[in-house]
Amino acid sequence: QVQLVESGGGLVQAGGSLRLSCAASGRTFSGYAMAWFRQVPGKEREFVSAISGSGGYTEYVDSVKGRFTISRDSAKNTVYLQMNSLTAEDTAVYYCALRKVRAPSQRWDGYDYWGQGTQVTVSS
Repeated sequence: QVQLVESGGGLVQAGGSLRLSCAASGRTFSGYAMAWFRQVPGKEREFVSAISGSGGYTEYVDSVKGRFTISRDSAKNTVYLQMNSLTAEDTAVYYCALRKVRAPSQRWDGYDYWGQGTQVTVSS
């Protein structure tokens, strides 16, 4: 079993930055693809970014390209999402997810484990 715990969310002004962290525990983390999704009330969970098991390949939704950066530290079993130039449209609950294969996916149903989510609120 894998446990994922997100942290780093909070309230920030538009134009500001936050760094989300997702710590994995319970079994090996290395080699598995990880991703960040976000969700606002009344809307479907949206893909934000993903990173391959090796860390050498990343994907982003168009709306965050150039502003967000995903990375992973296998020694710490942690994946990060650095979010810069935040806007009110980035306000959501952010979830990290783990997929028990090396290649990432942009589909939420392609992931096997989920964290509890962390709220990000951007004030305009």
